[in-house]
Amino acid sequence: MATTGASVRRRRSTGATLRRWWSMKVTGGVAHAEVLDRLTAQSGWSGRYLFHIVIAAGISILGLLLPSSAVLIGAMLISPLMMPILGLGFGIATFDLAEIRRAGLALALGSLIAIVLSTAFVAVSPLQTVTSEIAARTRPNLFDLMVAMLSAIAGAYGVIRGQGGTVVGVAIAIALMPPLAVVGFGIATWNGPVAGGALLLFMTNLVSMALVAGGMARLYGFGSHLSPQQTRLQGTLIVVGLLALAVPLGIALRQIAWESVARRQIREAVLAPFPREARISQLDIDFDTQPVTVRAAVLTPRFARNADGAAIRAAGSAVGRRLDLHIDQLRVGEDEGGPQAAQIAAARTTDLGATPATGERDRVARRIALLAGVAPDAVLVDGATRRALVRMAPLPGATLATYRALADRAAAELDGWRLTMVPPVTALPPIAFDGDTPDATAVSLAGWAATTRGQPVIVRGAPARTAPVVEALRQKGVDATAERGPARSVTLDWGGAAQ
Repeated sequence: MATTGASVRRRRSTGATLRRWWSMKVTGGVAHAEVLDRLTAQSGWSGRYLFHIVIAAGISILGLLLPSSAVLIGAMLISPLMMPILGLGFGIATFDLAEIRRAGLALALGSLIAIVLSTAFVAVSPLQTVTSEIAARTRPNLFDLMVAMLSAIAGAYGVIRGQGGTVVGVAIAIALMPPLAVVGFGIATWNGPVAGGALLLFMTNLVSMALVAGGMARLYGFGSHLSPQQTRLQGTLIVVGLLALAVPLGIALRQIAWESVARRQIREAVLAPFPREARISQLDIDFDTQPVTVRAAVLTPRFARNADGAAIRAAGSAVGRRLDLHIDQLRVGEDEGGPQAAQIAAARTTDLGATPATGERDRVARRIALLAGVAPDAVLVDGATRRALVRMAPLPGATLATYRALADRAAAELDGWRLTMVPPVTALPPIAFDGDTPDATAVSLAGWAATTRGQPVIVRGAPARTAPVVEALRQKGVDATAERGPARSVTLDWGGAAQ
């Protein structure tokens, strides 16, 4: 007991020593009144603030519609919302209701004006397509939250230490104005998921930044002793306001945590059917659909049979929700580093300006996208190995022959490229016979579709008829099995998990 008591006293002594050191060396050197005066002057409503809101909103919506990351950075540099958010955080730390009201009003009005201007601009604009920059700002994730929290720490530190350049750098990282512009885009195009997702992203950034900035302020000695005395009612209002802010953040955190775990489990399940050397080149997950939609592209030295079914079984039990999952398999070199090298090459060629082949890569992606009926960013292009992969969009009334013709046309136009154009699930052709020989054209078409999709085929008919069809399909690399069916016809059906 004596030893335990001595340990407790030592810990208490160490804690007291650290607090004294922090108070003398850190918070003692902070000009608290000067910092608060500077924040008060910059965090409220003003003509300058309104001007910056208008300019930043206009630049943001242009950058989103083009889309152009360089233009969006220009909007981030203006960063009109940054100081009101820090003012809100410091107001929370000092329990200053007047500052909370001033900064909160500036934030609300500035955000509303930005949304209205963006909505009006998109409504009269001929460009109303959801671009990659817009889509990237429709769902907050764990990394968005981490960036917001770290940015709030850096911004609060910059204000406390008088380093204004830090606040500008933080504004680039957190990018508060583009999500508001996306909200306006969603309203103008009547796209509820886009508007709602972007608003949730903005609110997550705003609340986490304000609370973290308030915590940093408290850490540096900012407290209620620096603000005018508050009444019990005012104090209650501040506490209620904090709780109200914490509710949406808590809901977002719960969803973000679940999605982060689910994404990791789905990634592991997608790779499970493949050799150890395989690598995921692209993974798109839409948690808003029912069932959850998963589309993956895997670089692998060897094709895996029924990879979709195996991944669904592994991920479905772990995630706890039904999955609509499809894996596009792109075969690369058999050597140990083949998939890794292909993944690195693909990453390099997706960086604009990274290689001289960027222009050709974009041209190839646009041409394939046009023939496949998808957006250019849905085409996976590896400029280093001159390969391309795309999942073709369903076309009304189209047959497998139609999709094969489109794939052949793309291959002819893009000579020197190895194209994999995956057709959607479409009825396989019936197999006619010339004597005892199955129709080679129908077998070839079915073989192309099955090998491209990496999906098995069931051959139904009389055993004497199905045997040569199964053999012909297997020679083409198809996982074909025979089942008894009508004696006078041979039909083909997809096997495995339907996509």
